[in-house]
Amino acid sequence: MKILAIQTSPNYNGLTASTANSILNGAKSNGHEVELINLNDHIIKKCKACETGWGECRSKGECILEDDFQKLREKIDESDFLVFTTPVYWHDISESAKTFLDRLRRCETHYNFQRYTDKTAIGIAAAGGSGNGAARALYLLEDYIKRLGFNIFDLVTVTQKNKSHKLPMLEEAGKLI
Repeated sequence: MKILAIQTSPNYNGLTASTANSILNGAKSNGHEVELINLNDHIIKKCKACETGWGECRSKGECILEDDFQKLREKIDESDFLVFTTPVYWHDISESAKTFLDRLRRCETHYNFQRYTDKTAIGIAAAGGSGNGAARALYLLEDYIKRLGFNIFDLVTVTQKNKSHKLPMLEEAGKLI
C-alpha cells in the first residue's frame, strides 16, 4: 500500500513533523511504501478564482495556475492512504494547508467529489503552546477531508502536553493501516 503524508508546517523538526513521522514509521514497519511531502518545499499559488471562481477547475478538473499543485495532486492520485498534518495557528489550519486544500476542492468539484472515495485519510492537527484551538482546526480539516470524498481513518489532535502518549499512539495507528 502507498501511504502519502502531507506535512504543512515550515518547522521540519517540530510537533507537526513528528506526528507525520510517527505514523509513517509505523506504516513502514508494516511493509507499506511511504512518502513524506512538506508543502513548504513546493510552490503552491493561491486560487485566483478564475472566471468568477469556476474556470477550468470546474469544467475540466484542472487548475490553470502553473506551480507544483498538479504534481502534488498526482501524488495523492497514486496513493492509497493520505496522512494530512497541520499545525494549529490561531484556531485554524496552516496557510499552506488552506491554499492547497482550496485549490484541490475547486478541482474536485468537476468530479462531484467522487475521485477519492476509494482512499482513506487521517487528519492530524498539532498545537504547540497552550494547545488551544486544536479541536477547531481539526474540525476544519475534517470538513475538507470529508468533502473531498476520503474515508476517514481517524482524526487526531496532538499538543505539547499530550505528545508523550499521542506520538506512540500514531505509530501504532500506522501499523494498522
